[in-house]
Amino acid sequence: MTLASKNLAYAAHREGIDRRLCELDREWDIERLLEMNAAALAFIGIVLGTVGDRRWLRLSAAVTVFLFQHAIQGWCPPIPILRRLGVRTSREIEVERIALKALRGDFDDVGDDADRALQAAVK
Repeated sequence: MTLASKNLAYAAHREGIDRRLCELDREWDIERLLEMNAAALAFIGIVLGTVGDRRWLRLSAAVTVFLFQHAIQGWCPPIPILRRLGVRTSREIEVERIALKALRGDFDDVGDDADRALQAAVK
């Protein structure tokens, strides 16, 4: 189901909007998940390299190389895998949040400028 069709469903059943907004507050974006996985793998590599075979330190080295690559290029090998698993960017999550708030009527008192502001935010 696409984001547009989900939002159409919420337009018909507005009682689910608050619940969905709470779900979005708890959703991890791709950057957060990438950082958590990298930290966990680097830590595991250091522990295993310290108490076991020193070759495990290569895991920590590889993870830091991937993080460095991501910082410089905005991409690293785990990203396509995470995207296939359905992990979204913070921008994608925020666009859905804004659309739901607009459906709920949060921007109604702003007037005509709210439509232009929302269109600019989505672009």
